[in-house]
Amino acid sequence: MSYTALYRKFRPQEFEDVKGQDHIVTTLKNQIKADRIGHAYLFCGTRGTGKTTIAKIFAKAVNCEHPVDGSPCGECPTCKAIAAGTSMNVIEIDAASNNGVDNIRQIREEVEYRPTEGKYKVYIIDEVHMLSIGAFNALLKTLEEPPSYVMFILATTEAHKIPITILSRCQRYDFRRISIDTIAARLNELMEKEQVLVEEKAIRYVAKAADGSMRDALSLLDQCIAFYLGQELTYDKVLETLGAVDTEIFSRLLRQILEKNVTGSISIIDEMVIEGRELGQFVTDFTWYLRNLMLVQSSDDMEEVLDISTENLALLKEEATMVDTEILMRYIRIFSELGSQIKYANQKRILIEIAVIKLCKPEMEKDYTSLIDRVDSLEKKIEKGVVVAAPGGLARQDGVGAAQAQGEVPKMELPKAIPEDVKQIISNLGGILSQFTGITKSYLKKATPSLGPNDSLLLVFDDENAYSYISENRSNCQEEFKAIVAERLGKEVELLVKLNDTGHPSGEIYPDLRQLINFDIEEEEF
Repeated sequence: MSYTALYRKFRPQEFEDVKGQDHIVTTLKNQIKADRIGHAYLFCGTRGTGKTTIAKIFAKAVNCEHPVDGSPCGECPTCKAIAAGTSMNVIEIDAASNNGVDNIRQIREEVEYRPTEGKYKVYIIDEVHMLSIGAFNALLKTLEEPPSYVMFILATTEAHKIPITILSRCQRYDFRRISIDTIAARLNELMEKEQVLVEEKAIRYVAKAADGSMRDALSLLDQCIAFYLGQELTYDKVLETLGAVDTEIFSRLLRQILEKNVTGSISIIDEMVIEGRELGQFVTDFTWYLRNLMLVQSSDDMEEVLDISTENLALLKEEATMVDTEILMRYIRIFSELGSQIKYANQKRILIEIAVIKLCKPEMEKDYTSLIDRVDSLEKKIEKGVVVAAPGGLARQDGVGAAQAQGEVPKMELPKAIPEDVKQIISNLGGILSQFTGITKSYLKKATPSLGPNDSLLLVFDDENAYSYISENRSNCQEEFKAIVAERLGKEVELLVKLNDTGHPSGEIYPDLRQLINFDIEEEEF
């Protein structure tokens, strides 16, 4: 016999098996017990919450020969025929593919005939919002005055698309998203029946990833079990199968963003891409992580609401003290906007990188929350002792000298004679840089070439990201620079890189050799 998917194998056959929709189940059972059955019902709700399942159970219950407490017995010939899909009294119609006027006219003709067995002829119309306007109009008269033995159950995920004339003739039932606890309990119950070992943490992650849909939860779990057939299903295995990202990476990324470290943040994105993580799911999960962080800031009693482990909660509480609520709301806004953009984007990675750079560089935006983030960054720099340039070029910091407070910058002095080797490098700098490509070339162009200790060539960077990239030697660019110089000039040179953290442009502190050497050349030619 062929394999049956979990969501089909364990589809509830009685009201008692339905999870998470007690308010609907109780109402329908009471109607059956009191014989107060309506002629038209509208089941609304997101996917996988039990609309079609309850519709089928309800159809069995109203036709059951021996109902038990409002629920079908499952043993009588009528119940068995409906469960097997062979009953002529329960007709399922997919409105997505049968949405024309002719399809509804056929129903109008059929309702004239009484059921051959049982009490009711039940029409279950799934995705009813897909019907055309003409089809809705054709259905309207039948809904208004149906025969006593006909019942309509309309199911939809988008109730707002149904005409008000149809809505007013139906009893409406809104299906809720199923809670994580309810889904997890059901999954544990089914895994015991299937004799599959699954870690509790893995079950809860699948339940959370299902986003309130029992069917989605069973499909995801089915996928994970198939990938690790015959093995215990652990949390890490679920993450790997679903292409999901662990909370630890979210924490690392957030801390890099709070430090305004673009290079470190992009490296984490690169790490996820290499590991094959699903980027759309990452955006959703990271937005959720930021939301949890904001809730932790708002109250100390969030354990039950957040539904996370004690270790992760402790981590969130630590990070909650590292960022202001207004800044956190800006982060959530940017990633929420990204979530809607990335769904149909071809270059998801680029959109994520742009969003992360926005978080690291609030000056890229001009709104109120970005201004708060910029002020917060300046305050942290001042606390660390970094000189911050004020408008007009003045550097202000407690404890600096009077000359610096008045805007006088202590400029490094050059020796009277610049070494010939360094002169030749500066004269050929354009050709040397042309040998580089991509981001390395772009960052090297930002450097101010000056003279370092022991007649070395000193490259000074105002851009912290450029300095980090070059100094970490990620692309061996320093060694490559030396090799190009040796090849072009036949001489080796000592190269030093330095970050300008004075708060003033590097040209005001470190003499730019390009200007000095060009001036000497012009005077010699004159």
